[in-house]
Amino acid sequence: MKILTVVGARPNFIKLAPLSKELGKNFEEIIVHTGQHYDLEMSKVFFDQLDIQKPDYNLEVGSGSHAKQIGRIIMRLERVLIKEDPSLVLVYGDTNSTLGGALCAAKLGIKVCHVESGMRSYDKIPEEINRVVVDHVSDIFFCTTETAVNNLKNEGITKNVFLVGDLMMDALVSHIRIAEKNSNILKELGLKRNEYMLATIHRAENTEDKLKLKSILSGLISSGEKIILPLHPRTKKHLQAYSLTGKIEKSNIRIIRPLPYLDMLVLEKNSGKIVTDSGGVQKEAYFFKVPCITLRTVTEWKETVENGFNALVGSDSSKIHKAIKNFKISKNHMQFYGNGNAGRKIADILVKLKGKIQ
Repeated sequence: MKILTVVGARPNFIKLAPLSKELGKNFEEIIVHTGQHYDLEMSKVFFDQLDIQKPDYNLEVGSGSHAKQIGRIIMRLERVLIKEDPSLVLVYGDTNSTLGGALCAAKLGIKVCHVESGMRSYDKIPEEINRVVVDHVSDIFFCTTETAVNNLKNEGITKNVFLVGDLMMDALVSHIRIAEKNSNILKELGLKRNEYMLATIHRAENTEDKLKLKSILSGLISSGEKIILPLHPRTKKHLQAYSLTGKIEKSNIRIIRPLPYLDMLVLEKNSGKIVTDSGGVQKEAYFFKVPCITLRTVTEWKETVENGFNALVGSDSSKIHKAIKNFKISKNHMQFYGNGNAGRKIADILVKLKGKIQ
């Protein structure tokens, strides 16, 4: 049986790594990289570090508006799907590659499997729209949490829904020791454990709004804390467009290049706090028991907030400042996301479903 996997962005690559190794034991897997993330630090380096097989196809869709990016994915992927004729198309998470892959497959009558289905933040940001649409054209649903299972149930989706845990936990468990052994990022940056904070900003809702981006920077700068900011290409573009780069110069914020996965894990684990608008980084912070301050007013990872490890502050500079100074985590760390065996669970379930898929 042939499974075609569609990926295109950093979170997809991280989830792909543990599952692809398991799928290879029983299935023929074709990997399609849409090219949504095409920068070396955002793409190729992940395949190298995570030991993922080279993609069989690269659609090279590049950047652009949501419509252009998704449109290119659908048009270029259609040719691949017709040629390869897979029994199942597998997509991850909530990126434009996820939506483009699911829509293209569903239109061709090919069954769709959505990994990390059922996640909801209940705000109409692009990622939430992607999640909802993908779930409603999919046939098989692998959920990270009980909350996700219940979200699908509330939307009338109950067939072929499986609670398996989080592939990001699989990846972290597999790679943290390798990262700590091989990464020199702390030495390279002259950092020591708990003596700095890590920040990431990339979501369109924060980067494409000048007032929000300016407010976020004000909150970070006013804290006076040593903050390391790996700069996403989108954020860099908007900082320059809004003439905000000068605001960071000579401040407590240190801009560095986007980081490979292993270096990022080491920075996360050793940081005093993490300030982010990334869903994946929120989870990694939780796995490492590092206080997380989320630059959104809602999150799909509600368990991290309810368990006292995540503070939602939006783009409000005052709230950001106060959280950096005062937020402390709960001592009650619950394991909501599995034990690092989600990949094996998913592969085993797909083996059992073979007869129904083909």
